[in-house]
Amino acid sequence: MKSKLFLFLFALPFAGFGTWMAYSIGSECYQAAAMRDWQPVSATLLTAGYSTHRGDDSTSYKAYATYRYNYAGTRYEGSRVGLWSGSDNIGDYQQDTGNALAGALARGEPITVYVDPEQPSESIIDRSPRWGLMAFKSVFVLLFGGFGYALMIGSFLSRKAKDPEAPEFADAPWLANDAWQGGEIRSDSKSGMYGAWFFAGLWNLISMPLPFLLVGEITEKQNYAALFGLIFPVVGLGLLYWAVQKTREWRHFGATPLTLDPFPGAIGGHVGGAIELALPFDSTVDYELTLSNLYSRTTGSGKNRSRRETARWQDRTAAHAEPGGKGTRLVFRFDVPEGLEASDAAKRNDAYTLWRLSITANAGGRKLDRNWEIPVYPTAAHSRDIDERKIKDTRSEQVTRDEGAVRDRIRIRYGAHGKSLYYPAGRNALSSLIGLACGLFFATAGVWLWGSEEAHFMGGVFTLVGSLIAISCVYMIGNSLEVFQDGMHIRAKRRLFGIPVRNHSMARSAFTGFEGKKSGSTQTGQKHTVMYKITALGASGQRVPLGGGFESRSEKDAAIRVIAAELGLPLPEQPSANDADAGKLEYNALAADN
Repeated sequence: MKSKLFLFLFALPFAGFGTWMAYSIGSECYQAAAMRDWQPVSATLLTAGYSTHRGDDSTSYKAYATYRYNYAGTRYEGSRVGLWSGSDNIGDYQQDTGNALAGALARGEPITVYVDPEQPSESIIDRSPRWGLMAFKSVFVLLFGGFGYALMIGSFLSRKAKDPEAPEFADAPWLANDAWQGGEIRSDSKSGMYGAWFFAGLWNLISMPLPFLLVGEITEKQNYAALFGLIFPVVGLGLLYWAVQKTREWRHFGATPLTLDPFPGAIGGHVGGAIELALPFDSTVDYELTLSNLYSRTTGSGKNRSRRETARWQDRTAAHAEPGGKGTRLVFRFDVPEGLEASDAAKRNDAYTLWRLSITANAGGRKLDRNWEIPVYPTAAHSRDIDERKIKDTRSEQVTRDEGAVRDRIRIRYGAHGKSLYYPAGRNALSSLIGLACGLFFATAGVWLWGSEEAHFMGGVFTLVGSLIAISCVYMIGNSLEVFQDGMHIRAKRRLFGIPVRNHSMARSAFTGFEGKKSGSTQTGQKHTVMYKITALGASGQRVPLGGGFESRSEKDAAIRVIAAELGLPLPEQPSANDADAGKLEYNALAADN
């Protein structure tokens, strides 16, 4: 109760400020509408100009004037210039209006003012609304007011978090999460749709005043560099398009409920189940599922505080599609090795573990992209109601997909040494170029801080970090790998922009097995891709790189099969289903010799 009261009191000033800004906008709109019937009258200026108000970090301006006019035979004096009576620096309205009035005063020219016929002592020079100022205020209405009222409502609706370590959850800690009370779990698509609209709305609210503010800069001051400011509203339009697409995707595929079998998913057992799509069954559509074990942690502090996810383990499989009650039913199953971390039902700490199931497909003319956070615990349970034949079919299909992806990554060449496996330079060109641009930006910023601002420590840090990023990205762009056998040896040659930089060699008779090890991961939104590299291991500790850049555990295993077949190396005696990415797929010495 105390925490709810504190949250309500914390939100109150934000809601109050947003409400006051809304009142200000509403009041100006009401006045502008009421003044439409005011009568235009010629007036003589007595004083005119604008005043300047300097604060600690900004300067604002206020146009002023006093004038005399006659209405219905009576003389009056007025001083109201516009609807907004305060000072501001939103655009050049105050300066331009003050200068125009001061010019008219100097030339002795009369001006037109608008008089209230029912109360002639009330008058105004400019009765037009300032749309730029109102748009600027509306940002605060929605940002502060929206945040404040949402927080106040949330303080009443929020529930007390359950403790998974409480005695009542000793045998079923996943029940501490309200979303995991039964076998059916909803995806994040609806919240993602709302999030897209919120982010698009927030961006557009912030950038909305820019066109109004830039008009004067461009048309009057010929400051064409200000055109770059239009990038923000253009991006806002793109975000609105993205939010519309998310909405159409939601309506097209429906809620996509997931039913787990077993429930919860099992470490050392199976993570399987079925997904219902509100989409007519189409046997030509390929559905792909990815299961990821993620470690989420908070980094930084204060305003630099952010959350980062790291993929620890990942596997991929095709889904078996069949007609279902809502249109299409997808059946899947993963074999999950032992030794992985269980889900954290409460997520109470700065660091926790989560399991995410993702699906992608192009179906019905739209891209399906859904995620579910699911409970996975070390129960070693197996699926009971999933047809084993369907799983064999999906595994066979996934093997075909993975081996096709591997052969797309590896170029088979024939030369003086016979057959070789070639990984060309520029394999990750796009991501490497983006990283290179970021590295150069940081390095340049560091040089500027060092030279212009004399911030030697920060400048040195920025320059060092940026240079290291740039150098590593140049290496990623320019390196290539060739793997081949020349009689009795397995060899690998690494080149950088065509120049040999390192050679590896191992006697074929010394080969004892492969190592398939995680080499890194990438993240786009909530999608993680775990990358693996393959290494040949020798009896005396020799290591020869055989390739890298393979995505997911299933593609890594496919890469080992393809490399073994192309180089004539023995396949593993046992599948590596439960290696938990410890890394090694061992072969006995006799098999290696053969």
